[in-house]
Amino acid sequence: MASVRKAESSSAPLPISKFDNTVLVLQGGGALGAYQAGVFAGLSEAGIVPNWIAGVSIGAINAALIAGNPPERGVERLREFWERTSAWSAFMPPAAFDPLRPVFNLYSAASAVAFGVPGFFAPRMPAPYMAAEGSIAALSFYDTEPLRATLNELVDFEMINRKSVRVSLGAVNICSGESVYFDNTKMVLGPEHVMASGALPPGFPPVNVGGEWYWDGGISSNTPLWYVVDEAYRESALVLQVDVFSGAGGLPQNLRQVQERMKDLQYASKTRFNASRFREMEELRASLRRVLDKLPKDAHADPDVERLAAVSTRGEVALMRFTNHHNTRSSDFKDFEFSRATVMELWEGGLGDVRRAIATQAWHKSVELAQGIHVCDVTPMNPVPEERAR
Repeated sequence: MASVRKAESSSAPLPISKFDNTVLVLQGGGALGAYQAGVFAGLSEAGIVPNWIAGVSIGAINAALIAGNPPERGVERLREFWERTSAWSAFMPPAAFDPLRPVFNLYSAASAVAFGVPGFFAPRMPAPYMAAEGSIAALSFYDTEPLRATLNELVDFEMINRKSVRVSLGAVNICSGESVYFDNTKMVLGPEHVMASGALPPGFPPVNVGGEWYWDGGISSNTPLWYVVDEAYRESALVLQVDVFSGAGGLPQNLRQVQERMKDLQYASKTRFNASRFREMEELRASLRRVLDKLPKDAHADPDVERLAAVSTRGEVALMRFTNHHNTRSSDFKDFEFSRATVMELWEGGLGDVRRAIATQAWHKSVELAQGIHVCDVTPMNPVPEERAR
């Protein structure tokens, strides 16, 4: 049975009815998360509603805003959050000021560093260097209690814990170093789980969950794709992955572009590794199936053989990857540049990318990585690099 609800007016642009799950995978990336919100707005416009959302860092916040509200209010709550975060830099420069946009963006980023972001984080007073060693105040430059208040206001955690939408939030255990996922099918989720997923040091403090201390999941893995793939390999899935950092890019021309490119490569999805692992795992599954088929029939009832038989099969997977290639001229500070102009540009960019993918039926250009595993980059990088006004 399909897990996707479609609006009556939708033309069902994607072949979604054959999948057990429709999964939205959201990367970390601070202010760039506005692009994810725009993508979700486009999917919602097309009548596509995920029944599973996996997120890391800002992706975890967007995931909570979506899953913690009725489908008809998800976009509204996302817009409210992003308008709130950009409230201190709400000036929208007219077109005549476009050459000065990098200056406005730099001012906005400097404002976030100095004064924090409304409804998200605030600078510590006094500074952490003056706090008692070992105290929470000594472990970060900013206090994220404003985020807790925002989450309690905009997210219905009782709805999340009713599990109509599966929610998986990535974090890393500071002491053990293990990557973990807070999953509402395995535990009761609250604002602390979302905050732990987005606790990027040294800006944000660690978050205590169940007696353990956690930092931002992006430190270990910024894209929660493998958690989804490994958790439900027997089920078929349409995976809508939204990356805010682009692995592909041009050669830097100055030091600021070097810093930006380093950040992109550090936090982007490791596409080549993903493809190689997919192929390797599926080839092993196919080999295992062939070996099991050679066993006598009376051996198939053996518990070990049954277990291997279960591992040897996988549901069909279609991965559609949306990648943010929009140049907002925020350079290497683009992940903490929360101006209203940039936030809206990213939102509209994500929305436009979905509309364009639907209009061109981009999924028909998918590549088969292995049997039953198809991947499509629906927002390929423009071969002609965008002009960088820096």
